[in-house]
Amino acid sequence: MELRNTEANVSMFRSLDWMTIILYIILVAGGIFSIYAASYDFDNAAIFDFNEFSGKQFVWAGLGLLLGCVVLLIDYRIYETYAYPIYGVVLLLLLATIFLAPDIKGSRSWLVFGPVSLQPAEFGKFATALALAKLFDSYNFNLNQKLSNYFRALMIIFLPIILILLQKETGSALVYISLIFVLYREGMSGLVLFSVLSAVVYFVVAVKFADPLILGIPMGQFTVLLLIILIFCCMLLFYCKDIIIARNVIFGYVIAGVIVTVLALFGIVVNGVAFFLTLLGLGCIYVSIAMFRHRIEKFLITIAFAAVSVMFLFSVDYVFTNILQPHQRQRIKVTLGIVEDLRGAGYNVNQSKIAIGSGGVTGKGFLNGTQTKLKYVPEQHTDFIYCTIGEEQGFIGSTIVLLLFLALILRIIHISERQRTPFGRVYGYCVASYLIFHLSINVGMVLGLCPVIGIPLPFFSYGGSSLWGFTILLFILLRIDAARKERRD
Repeated sequence: MELRNTEANVSMFRSLDWMTIILYIILVAGGIFSIYAASYDFDNAAIFDFNEFSGKQFVWAGLGLLLGCVVLLIDYRIYETYAYPIYGVVLLLLLATIFLAPDIKGSRSWLVFGPVSLQPAEFGKFATALALAKLFDSYNFNLNQKLSNYFRALMIIFLPIILILLQKETGSALVYISLIFVLYREGMSGLVLFSVLSAVVYFVVAVKFADPLILGIPMGQFTVLLLIILIFCCMLLFYCKDIIIARNVIFGYVIAGVIVTVLALFGIVVNGVAFFLTLLGLGCIYVSIAMFRHRIEKFLITIAFAAVSVMFLFSVDYVFTNILQPHQRQRIKVTLGIVEDLRGAGYNVNQSKIAIGSGGVTGKGFLNGTQTKLKYVPEQHTDFIYCTIGEEQGFIGSTIVLLLFLALILRIIHISERQRTPFGRVYGYCVASYLIFHLSINVGMVLGLCPVIGIPLPFFSYGGSSLWGFTILLFILLRIDAARKERRD
């Protein structure tokens, strides 16, 4: 029996995707050097000095690699069999964190064990991925088979989100939203993704242009209402594929637009909200009549999209003013360029852009970054680690880092597609979704393209919880992938 287990482990290690492991090691090593560069302050401390952030990260990396080996030695069936219990235990841990964690910078998301602090939200990622993969691997499960299947999948995704939000850790909670890409891969309509993208555009435009007035309404509302009408017409034309109805609606809207323009020339100003809502209402009534006549379900979806879009638009101001916290509103305003606040909410991003810009094409060289060494950028060894890379390694070094992440993500997608079961495929896409979200938001924060929400750069930002969480996440996928031959045999 012992000989058989040894042979199985040897076979498993031979089946590992070593390209992924090599990319993982390169990124982790790059992270340690970047943390050393970000925290170096001319005191000649060694990179592996355990009193330095880089030395501590080296310890976390070593323990993480050991943890990854343990994950690989566990039978892959354990992850499938106990996916739901693991998910349940992590949910309980997230719930306990709300009450047990101390208040750190307004958040209760870190459990403190003496000198060590752990963030359970980071470990919730692999648990949620396992539970979602287990659901899709259920016998005869099909996402589009019935509405309750969507509810079950969304419940798995949103339970940890709710618990993490109760910890007042918005950034970590938003990461789980990325799993919507997994649902899309497994058959969810592209309209859902389009709706999410539209909601983001509506929100940004409505907030960005809230002050200028057109036809007596804010320019943001005017633009979004015009955009909703445009999308409504495009859906009739390209989604419903009814040229006649689309032509009639578009013709009616053009005539109405001409009339309003002529009235404006004579000094008669029409209320913008009433005008647009009337147009949409008449268009929806006309399409409803056609829907009952031809019984085309896509017409109903088009009408629903327009109605929900309007309701979302008029909820933006309330959400922005009453739901979001003052610091969150300020960060969004800074990101959108509504205010500068270079000494407040915009300070980190402004200093980060200065650091990256000063790096030029080739960078200032390792440990030669002035912005970094003089501590102009706060949190530069954690959330803003990418600005250190940009300053010292320049455009070339920053691009190489992004290409390494791209290679890892593409490799993970390749691994996911070659899985023999829905469990392995869905889990793999969960890993890829997490990485894409973290990379996009973190780099976006550093470049001032996204609000600062505290999303670390995987494998680079200082912190054991993040590094261990991604290590477990990745190595479980490697263990599942290595079992392909075992399944075949």
